[in-house]
Amino acid sequence: MSSGRPPGSAGPSLQETYAPGSRCFGCGPANDYGLRLASRVEGGVVATFMPAPWHEAFAGVLNGGIIGTLLDCHANWAAAWHLMKQSGSGTPPCTVTAEYAVKLLRPTPTSGPLTLRARPVELQADRAVVDATLEAAGTICATCRGTFVAVRPGHPAYHRW
Repeated sequence: MSSGRPPGSAGPSLQETYAPGSRCFGCGPANDYGLRLASRVEGGVVATFMPAPWHEAFAGVLNGGIIGTLLDCHANWAAAWHLMKQSGSGTPPCTVTAEYAVKLLRPTPTSGPLTLRARPVELQADRAVVDATLEAAGTICATCRGTFVAVRPGHPAYHRW
């Protein structure tokens, strides 16, 4: 299966560093059948994803559900990264999606790599609101705003990574 990452991507991702055993469909490094999105800190939280034909809604156009999954996972990791930095911790909190909304602005082509960017617009002690974009060849094809919450002991996602 494809890792979703173009050849030559540098260094380990946030997912590989902090959650190497994660089986998340969107970003889990341990899910051979997932998208295996790899988010990195490069002046911001950025990821590159190389779509495959099995990610298409129809020839040459990425499926909207795949777009939503990519944006959700990438924004969630941006939230976890920024919450970790804000708290001074050495590991990110386990964060889950409380809500997110995706706007599909135009068809997303599958002919080349896609770039995802995410940044927090609001940080609290245990949650972050994050804006994210998905671009193809420098053109924004989809946007997302989500709220991501750090979970506590007793939640099924606590220490999932």
